[in-house]
Amino acid sequence: MVFVNYLIVEVLKRYDFFYGDSLKVDFPTGSGNSMRLNSVADKLSERLTRIFLPDEDGRRPCHGNASKYAQDPHWKDLVLFYEYFHAEDGRGCGASHQTGWTALVVDFLRACIPEK
Repeated sequence: MVFVNYLIVEVLKRYDFFYGDSLKVDFPTGSGNSMRLNSVADKLSERLTRIFLPDEDGRRPCHGNASKYAQDPHWKDLVLFYEYFHAEDGRGCGASHQTGWTALVVDFLRACIPEK
């Protein structure tokens, strides 16, 4: 459910704007690595976008075992935004022709691009 993750990331950014350095949390939990909420939001965004990024073999977790999207030059750059995703492997499930809430992942990708 991308929209729930999107809301969590947005809330963390807003709380960081208000609290700044006065509020830090361990990320990951129990690691002893204290971070501002904005940094946690960025890390969560990075994690959420990994299912859309190709691995060393060109496979994207969101496409599951469909080799067409990894090997065919006409399809390898196509990224489908499914309705929802399998919790264990990131494989897309449901309709792929209606982006809906999943299109919010584009905003997560913006957070992963270094500012100039």
